[in-house]
Amino acid sequence: MDALAAAQDIDGRQDLYREHAGPLVEWLAVSHHDWTVHSAELLQFIVVVNHAGPALGEVLPHLVPVLRSCLQPSRDPQMRLRLFSSLSRVLLSAKQTVDSQGHFHHYLDTVTKDILVPNLQWHAGKTAAAIRTAAVSCLWALISSEVLSDEQIRKVQETLMPQILTSLEEDSQMTRLISCQIINTFLKTSGGVADADKLIKVYPELLKRLDDVSHEVRLAATSTLVTWLACVRSDDDAKSCYQSHIQFLYRELLVYLDDPDGTVQDAVLEVLKAGSVLFPELLARETEAVVHKHRSPALCQQLLQHLQAQPPAQ
Repeated sequence: MDALAAAQDIDGRQDLYREHAGPLVEWLAVSHHDWTVHSAELLQFIVVVNHAGPALGEVLPHLVPVLRSCLQPSRDPQMRLRLFSSLSRVLLSAKQTVDSQGHFHHYLDTVTKDILVPNLQWHAGKTAAAIRTAAVSCLWALISSEVLSDEQIRKVQETLMPQILTSLEEDSQMTRLISCQIINTFLKTSGGVADADKLIKVYPELLKRLDDVSHEVRLAATSTLVTWLACVRSDDDAKSCYQSHIQFLYRELLVYLDDPDGTVQDAVLEVLKAGSVLFPELLARETEAVVHKHRSPALCQQLLQHLQAQPPAQ
């Protein structure tokens, strides 16, 4: 590529891509309806996506429709896996690739509704599961890329939260872990404007992950529960409607406060401390009711001391 750039008297390969990526992608797009994983045109397209860098931001009108078409569930599964791998890679450095011109947000609806939603739907089989993992990874790359505003992430959340809650049940540990991280980011960017009914649907799915076989997923779930409780704390108007749910959450978390894994115990203690400001007297009663059942009362006593040190509610 450098030799070709020199022959054309162009300053390096990035300028070479900037010169030719548009016509090349436009030419490749003519045949994209017939591509499979074995198509030479697909391999050429992937090379452009992987290596064109900032030039990608200039060819979005040709690039995104090809991705949309080739990533539909009816297309070759192995091709979709290859394309998702490339898309995740460029999204991780979106400012230097697809958003180099600051126009990627115009295609956000297409990426979320037409590409990610269909590929997050459950279908039987290992390949289908691998595609769901690839789609979840792509979403994580997108919302971690720092090219979306909080408002844009909230729109993505509105579209994809139900699918990501479902993906917490996937067999793949990586999918479950990334899904926890995505939900955490969704909650952090909700800015205290989360719908109470929708917020209430989130915590039971996170609680289930405290029984996960993966230590990493369990800790990610506790971290996300801390963020969830912060969203509840910021919703003063609806706090009363959460009380029964918070009581249930307190009771379940107190069980995990006696977990065999000390790291999980410490993480759960932090969740309970974070949630203690909501209904401190209720938490104190629940803790006193189970302290004698725990193998060691130390953490329950630590939690009660934390509650006693808090200033009284106004």
